[in-house]
Amino acid sequence: CLWTLAAILKETLKDAPVGRAGALKKLLAPLDAVLEGFYSAILLHHFDSHHYTSPYSEATNNLISFIDLLEALLVSRIELELPLRCQRILFLKVSYVLNVISSSIPYVIKKKFILLLKKCVLYKSREDANGGSLFLQTPSLCEDMLALSNAVLQVVNLTWLNQIPLSGKSSYFGSSETAPGRDSQGASDQTVLRALSLVVLKALEFKIHNSATAAEIK
Repeated sequence: CLWTLAAILKETLKDAPVGRAGALKKLLAPLDAVLEGFYSAILLHHFDSHHYTSPYSEATNNLISFIDLLEALLVSRIELELPLRCQRILFLKVSYVLNVISSSIPYVIKKKFILLLKKCVLYKSREDANGGSLFLQTPSLCEDMLALSNAVLQVVNLTWLNQIPLSGKSSYFGSSETAPGRDSQGASDQTVLRALSLVVLKALEFKIHNSATAAEIK
């Protein structure tokens, strides 16, 4: 079901611009509350269980399908003047994703979620390019980006980054530990390293630009 819905969303986005927003709203509006409930139920799951020990398990594949759906919802958001709750939930409840990333779930899931966060922080730039500072005209996106930035900076201020592996082996963010038999140059996943760094920098940038006082910025 998750795969089918994501596929329909992607195909709808390929349609002619005229009527695309109406088609998306017709598809997603009845599922809005359901998808938000799905988000909470799936991502509050105990990912340390034995079902997720293998990157090839059915549970892991189901989670990958859900990530694909979240990505399709993110891409579809720009089509609606007033985004639905299911298109905003990734921003508003990003703490669920941050917790999954720091859990003992397979590395392939962590990487997909990190790259999805990267797409979230780059969403503002994409919307500006498409609509000429549409960002300033959509308070919901400003609110959502602020919620995401606050959540990211809150966990980064703790020890969250230290728990994030930079490969499927034993190399960690901020650590010189490398996988056996590999040199330190090749141990880290540079794609994940760049994505994580960009997420933190963009969160910090947005927070600074939207802080009311000098003390808050400091």
